[in-house]
Amino acid sequence: MDHPLRGLIDQIVENAERRGEFKDLPGAGKPLAHLDDPQNAVLHRMMQEADAKSPVVVLRRQILEAQDKLKTLTDEAERKSEMTRLSELHMRLAVEMEAFRKYG
Repeated sequence: MDHPLRGLIDQIVENAERRGEFKDLPGAGKPLAHLDDPQNAVLHRMMQEADAKSPVVVLRRQILEAQDKLKTLTDEAERKSEMTRLSELHMRLAVEMEAFRKYG
């Protein structure tokens, strides 16, 4: 299965080639260093450079924050509201994890 961003990535590379941005690059003609995930290497690099986080990472952080907040709440209505939010975050995480297993 093709990567969902493959078309966009191909277009960006083609445009850069037309502009001559790949001429005289360091390491030209040499093999690439070992990549842990060659199919997604460009996407990982773009995400790293943009300091982007995957939805799973963001949701896990939000869950930990909600759990910490829940420990400090004493008002029953606030606790119930935070528990509802925490439950929704867990459900969203489960959906993201399932999507990752199927398509990731």
